Amino acid sequence: MARRKIAKGEDYGDFFENLAVLAEEKGIDCEILADKIRYAIEKSLKTTLRFDDEEEDYVQVDIDIKNKRFDVCVLKEVIEVVDTLYEPDKEIILEEARKINPQAEVGDRVRCPIDPKSFKRIAAKNAKDLIRQGFSNAERQHLSEIWGQYENEAISATVSKIDPVTKQVTLEINNNEVTLSKEDQIPGETFSVGQVVKVYISGVSSNYKEGDKSQYLKVSRTDKWLIKRLFELECPEIYDGTVEIKAVSRAPGNRSKIAVISNDPNVDALGACIGPRRSRINAVIKEIKGEKIDVVLYNEDPEEFIKQALKPAETLDVIITNPNLDRRSCKVIVPDNQLSLAIGNKGQNAWLAAKLTGFKIDIKAESAVTPEDYETVPLETDDDSVSE
Repeated sequence: MARRKIAKGEDYGDFFENLAVLAEEKGIDCEILADKIRYAIEKSLKTTLRFDDEEEDYVQVDIDIKNKRFDVCVLKEVIEVVDTLYEPDKEIILEEARKINPQAEVGDRVRCPIDPKSFKRIAAKNAKDLIRQGFSNAERQHLSEIWGQYENEAISATVSKIDPVTKQVTLEINNNEVTLSKEDQIPGETFSVGQVVKVYISGVSSNYKEGDKSQYLKVSRTDKWLIKRLFELECPEIYDGTVEIKAVSRAPGNRSKIAVISNDPNVDALGACIGPRRSRINAVIKEIKGEKIDVVLYNEDPEEFIKQALKPAETLDVIITNPNLDRRSCKVIVPDNQLSLAIGNKGQNAWLAAKLTGFKIDIKAESAVTPEDYETVPLETDDDSVSE
């Protein structure tokens, strides 16, 4: 028996193969992509054929991935004869309708197949735009679902593209492309295609809504918590909780400070972070392109913590001038020869210490101290607030 000749428009093998490849590439279920195509074609045809809301079911698209079947049809209304108001895209005369369904009667709806390859130009363009938008929505939803659990974590990403004008870097994370903006790159950092870098996931959309352009996966190389995650990777004592990072402050590309404490009296928190021959801290510094890191001891006593935070400078005294949480401030007295070191280049050491401790820090040389420097503001209580 001779093989049936395949009619033009029936063979969609390439379509389903390409769809499968795209689904695998994006890590998105093939059925989800098929749904986006189905929706786009239906909406485009309804708009082109001017179906109103009450006729929403009169365009039907069937994409059967398993059997590789792709059918598009319009449910046309059967009319007696052609008249001056005849709409061939939405109506079919009784004689033609009965060739499709012998039982058809005037007023019925008859399923009339349409070759997708013969779509009108406007309909095809609208469908293409809607498909692109649908795929983008699916990808954003996929990122939300896959990466939502990794928010506030550091992961490896591969550089796939670099824009020479905007300096934006496109990263590939598990077959998904994510943009690393110029603002989220370490100042002075350069990239090369194929390079593997660590990034911090600082934001992930958790509640996906169809068509919502605010869906995102935000990655950063400048976030201060990237430092914490890098130390967790290099230091087993931090990863298992024996040593705890209590606070981090960072000036990306220049210097960072981390405050650590040991939960085991037999473990040296500073030594654990630095590692034998500085191996652990050097590994972190290498990942962040030479940015200097000060590791200091955390202390529940704010005076002692501030002293630690200002290292490598030595301090003589710390006066908590305002202990109230929303206005915490202090005066720090240092030897005259330590003033420049305590303040740091362009005030950076003092700024990092302030960010680390949560106190506004005013540093004074020992020779410049006056009695007024020891004046303090009392801690406000609930009773004080009521009386005011």
